[in-house]
Amino acid sequence: MKGRILVIDDDDELRSYVAEALTTEGYEVATASDGEEGVKALNSDPADLIILDLFMPKMEGFETLMELRRFSPAPTVLAVSGGGRFAAPDMLTIAGKLGARKTLPKPFTCQELLETVEDLFAERTAQAV
Repeated sequence: MKGRILVIDDDDELRSYVAEALTTEGYEVATASDGEEGVKALNSDPADLIILDLFMPKMEGFETLMELRRFSPAPTVLAVSGGGRFAAPDMLTIAGKLGARKTLPKPFTCQELLETVEDLFAERTAQAV
């Protein structure tokens, strides 16, 4: 296993697509349909990386991102967004300032996702050395 990833996204199709792509590459993947469910999942089973959508019901991405900062150590977060009613680059910039390690605008390709995830795991490994 390459690492454990929690995918938090309210879009069922996208969540399944991301989980399948990552599982195929050897990652252990858990999923949650909103931030509230994601935080509960993380409390019971830590993850090395969280892929977090910014616009969701119940607990949206920014609120979830702030909650994730309370974990020790704070998990590595990849924020993703199609922008909703705002421009995605603006929302992703804000997510970066709030602690997301990397960001990825929707729609993204499988290759873009995998390269970004691999980069994040490489950074984690380099920091641990």
